[in-house]
Amino acid sequence: MAQTKHRIRALHSDSTITVYQAYPPAIGLPAAREGRFPALWKRDRMTWVKPSFLWMMYRCGWGAKEGQETVLAVEIGREGFEWALERSCLSHYDPGLHPDRAAWKRRLRDSPARVQWDPERDLHLRPLPHRSLQLGLSGEAAHRYADEWLVSVTDVTSLAHAVHARVREGDLDAARALLPEERPYPVGPGLLSHLSAPAAR
Repeated sequence: MAQTKHRIRALHSDSTITVYQAYPPAIGLPAAREGRFPALWKRDRMTWVKPSFLWMMYRCGWGAKEGQETVLAVEIGREGFEWALERSCLSHYDPGLHPDRAAWKRRLRDSPARVQWDPERDLHLRPLPHRSLQLGLSGEAAHRYADEWLVSVTDVTSLAHAVHARVREGDLDAARALLPEERPYPVGPGLLSHLSAPAAR
C-alpha cells in the first residue's frame, strides 16, 4: 500500500506521543534519571524533536555520533504537541502554501515552532519516498516542552545499539521486531494544512 507522503507516524497513546532526541551524556543521562532536562539544557535554544525512531537513528548514527551518544524517548502530552503544530511554520518557503517569500519570513519570525518534512529512513537508514516530521521548538514552545509537556524521559540508547546490531548481522526481521510501534498519528481537520500543500500530501 502506498504511503501518504506527508503524515506523522509515531508511538502514541490516547493522551501522549513519543518523540526522540539525542544528547551528550551530560544532558541525556540526568534527563532520563530525573525525568526532566538538567540546567545544562538551554531553554532559549531551538530544540528539534523527531517522532520517527529510525530518522533519529539516521541523525545520531545509532547513538555513535559525538554529542549524540545518549538517545532519549521523550513522552509528551498530545495537547502540547498539537499546540506546537498549530503555531508552527515550515522551515523553508513553499510557493504552494505561502503568498510570497516575505509572508513566509513573517510567519517564520512569529512562530514558536517550525517543521521540516525529511525523507523517512529504512533499517539501513536509506531514504524512503514518504516524509517524516521534524519539529523545532523555540521560545515559548521550548519552555512549554521542558516545563509543561513532559510525561516521561527514557534512555533508549541500548535499544538503538540492539537494533543496529541486528541490522549489521543481516537479521532485519529481528531488528524490525525491536522497533517502537509507530502508527499514523490522528490529526484533526486543518492541523497540517499550513504545513503541506494539498497536492503533495
